[in-house]
Amino acid sequence: MKYDFTTVLDRSGHDLIATDRIPFEGLSVDEGFDAIPMWIADMSFPAAPPVIAEVSRRMEFPNFGYFNLSEEYYSAIINWQQRRNGVRGLEKEHIGYENGVLGGVSSAICALTAPGEKILVHSPTYVGFTHTFEDTGRPAVHSPLVRDEDGIWRMDYEDMDRKLKQHDIHLAIFCSPHNPTGRVWELWEIERAMEVYAANDCVVISDEIWSDIIMPGHKHIPTQSVSEDARGRTIAFYAPSKTFSLAGLIGSYHIIYDNYLRHRVRMQGKLSHYNDCNVLSMHGLIGGYRDGEDWAEEMIEVIHENITYACDFIAENFPGVSVCRPQGTYMLYLDCGEYCRNNGVSIHELQAKGVKCGVIWQNGEAFMWPDTIRMNLALPKSRLVEAFERLKKYVF
Repeated sequence: MKYDFTTVLDRSGHDLIATDRIPFEGLSVDEGFDAIPMWIADMSFPAAPPVIAEVSRRMEFPNFGYFNLSEEYYSAIINWQQRRNGVRGLEKEHIGYENGVLGGVSSAICALTAPGEKILVHSPTYVGFTHTFEDTGRPAVHSPLVRDEDGIWRMDYEDMDRKLKQHDIHLAIFCSPHNPTGRVWELWEIERAMEVYAANDCVVISDEIWSDIIMPGHKHIPTQSVSEDARGRTIAFYAPSKTFSLAGLIGSYHIIYDNYLRHRVRMQGKLSHYNDCNVLSMHGLIGGYRDGEDWAEEMIEVIHENITYACDFIAENFPGVSVCRPQGTYMLYLDCGEYCRNNGVSIHELQAKGVKCGVIWQNGEAFMWPDTIRMNLALPKSRLVEAFERLKKYVF
């Protein structure tokens, strides 16, 4: 490979939550083990060299004054969306900066609903959505995904329609690809979902932050692309942060074609006077989107190999644990219900055993699904193998 996905970085002490925090109160890693961070959704790989090069180039000029988003910033987004997702007709006016996808989601929620109004979302539910609902005073109504005969997570369209009508809901969040299950929705699935939303006069917030990390054999389809109605009904959010490991630089963007929706969301974002880009974040996006596609393709190969290893290892060594192989994202969502019942342990006891041997995984119940664990597979293969061998020996 051209790029480095094998170096094990010691990320501790470098302002990183992943290594400097254990997300389980009162737990620590036993002596003799080092911590392998596999919880929060950022990568353990060195950041993409084209991003580092572009940020470094800007830092060579010794002044950081006020600035506006450059034409190159908008062009990089337009060209990236065209190359990666086949988007046509995207113009500068449709794009707007956001201080993170959740910041944009919060602006959209506050612009289009009143406190107390309910919002539809699928479960399992990304924990960031849950916190945003709570913080803005909008109750969530969950439409559970269902697993078909092949174990694949699917939307329940009848349940969606029933709950939209029952609760008089006119705003929904659609996660594509879905976090935490890793589903990459097919065209017919998105089309049918958008028909349900349209029939209930429901605006859709489409979180597509994971859209660049798609496994071989699957394709991301932008929600706005499936019909003219979807194009005007949808507020879409993207970011380079998952793709190029730039979470610490902060910076996302929206794509909104409808004039009214765009005006409402942008006005809400302006109210805080804090929804402004950092100059290095702008250059990080430009570097990634302009020159980082080869790196992104190699990264996907590495993630695909890690997913194959993890899923095969679980099937062979962790009886009672099931997982739907992710079609996108670098997260793995483990259903441990059968294992816990068969062995008389709680999911919290199981999680604690993992932490004690240095495997720092995430409580999947926070995603509104019982007896689950979420794991980050964006780390060097050597560390992944070490983590799963520990789980085999000390946990399962």
